[in-house]
Formats: sequence, C-alpha cells, structure tokens
Amino acid sequence: VDKKKILDKTRMAEGDAVIALASSGIHSNGFSLIRKVFRIDENPAEIYRPCDALGGKTIAETLLTPTKIYVKPMLALFDQVRVKGVSHITGGGFYENIPRAIPDGLGAKIQKSAIRILPIFDLIAKTGHIPERDMFNTFNMGIGMCVVVKKEDADKAVEILCACGEKAKVIGKIQKGEHTVSFR
Repeated sequence: VDKKKILDKTRMAEGDAVIALASSGIHSNGFSLIRKVFRIDENPAEIYRPCDALGGKTIAETLLTPTKIYVKPMLALFDQVRVKGVSHITGGGFYENIPRAIPDGLGAKIQKSAIRILPIFDLIAKTGHIPERDMFNTFNMGIGMCVVVKKEDADKAVEILCACGEKAKVIGKIQKGEHTVSFR
C-alpha cells in the first residue's frame, strides 16, 4: 500500500462522499446498556428463546455474532483509491466516531434512509424505550465503518469494497459547517 494514499484528511472537502460498510451486528459495544434493556441479570433464560423480531434467532445468538474485521477490504481500497478519512463505528456511534476523521470546519450529512438498521437495534430501542439519537450515539446501527473519498471516486470505492465481499454504499457527504454528524 502506498502510504501517500492513506488517510488524506487534510484534503477533505465539501462534497466528498461518505461510504458505509455494513456491520455484522453489535460489534462488542453497548453491552452495559443491553444487559439493562433485556434484564439479563434478572431473567437470563429469556435471551435464549427464539425471537420473532430477530427472524427466529435468540437474543444471545445475535449478540454473540463475531465482530466484522475490515482490514483486507480496506487495504484493497487504499491500494486503488485515495482515502481521505476512515471511521470505525464503535462505542460512541456515529456522533462521536465520524467527526474524529473530519477536519474542523467540516461535518458529515448522513442520509438516514440509506442505513439498513439491523433488527437487533430496533429491538433494543423498542424494548428499552431508547430515543433514536441515543441509539445512534451508542451503537453502530448496522454500519461498522465509514470511509470518506472524493465524490468522483465513490462508485469505484463501493465497487472495490463490494468485490471484497462487503456490503458498501454511499450514505452521505461532507459539508461545510459544524464539526458534527447530522441526519436528513
């Protein structure tokens, strides 16, 4: 990998594309909240029953889905496209992680309808009566990583990531203004 192509954050600009890579599930974040929501300490057997909201899987099975590792697809991307920023969507969700990859004076505008929210996150929100903003500030919501590239490189980047077995798509863009994430 050409090190000059890696994380060219200083050249990030308004209009650059934000590409999402799908997560495999919870990815090890928010488990303190999950324990409270599903009252695991009070009724641990409940998480082992099949759950219609999860397509018949149990809550336990869903929570134990291994964290997706993005190294190989990202190396392939770095090798072919100038990447301006990368955000691993971990604890702190979208609001804390994406701004770390964006320089001051810019923010990310995310199209919420482009995000395929995994059923486990809907179940957590409904069961725990958790507001949407808190969900996006705690969990990955089905997006494990975001990548920023030039708008002109977005289709090629998505094609490369998909060829590596990832579910990837453009979910937003970089805009001038407040150094945060906003949804439309």
